[in-house]
Amino acid sequence: MRLDESFKARRPTLTEVLRARLRDILNLLGASLNRLGLAPNSFTLIGLAGTALGAYVLARGDLPLGGALVLATGLVDALDGPMARMRGDAPGFGAFVDSVSDRYSELLVYGGLLVYYLGQGDDRMVLFVFAAAAGAVMVSYVKARAEGLGFEAGVGILTRMERLLVLGPGLVLGFADVAIALVAVLANLTAIQRILFVRRQARRQGG
Repeated sequence: MRLDESFKARRPTLTEVLRARLRDILNLLGASLNRLGLAPNSFTLIGLAGTALGAYVLARGDLPLGGALVLATGLVDALDGPMARMRGDAPGFGAFVDSVSDRYSELLVYGGLLVYYLGQGDDRMVLFVFAAAAGAVMVSYVKARAEGLGFEAGVGILTRMERLLVLGPGLVLGFADVAIALVAVLANLTAIQRILFVRRQARRQGG
């Protein structure tokens, strides 16, 4: 199934832009970590453990510290890829582990927030946290499912990096409710964007 060239020339996401602009820095850090003997998959799991700690802190009610930990572990997600490339590892299981770890990381964060708001008896924010988690999962699922069928789906206003850059600072600066509500709305809109983008491609191909 060959994609129309107009769909291949899509606008890059913020995640792709940042990785391109920071490539030299990420490669330098990745090379340093490789020299320490760390394997990319091990580093990915270290990041997941850090996120779990951040989620625990969020559940305990220290949203600024939890947000800072979530932001810090976001750097880990950006480094395992350069580490693998500089080691000459072929894409495969490492990329799979990275993707699975990303999903668990986000769900851990929202799980921590859910515990916190349940403890506060804040039903409105419980619903927003659930909607944010659902949107985050659907953004990733739609892309994975679309690409499995040969379509392009890397579009949208709130990919993982954008979600991190909305949620993390919001938690640190004391605007947690606003940040979570924004993610809840915009993540689900992003999933819908991707669904419609795939639908256009399918119609072009007569599917």
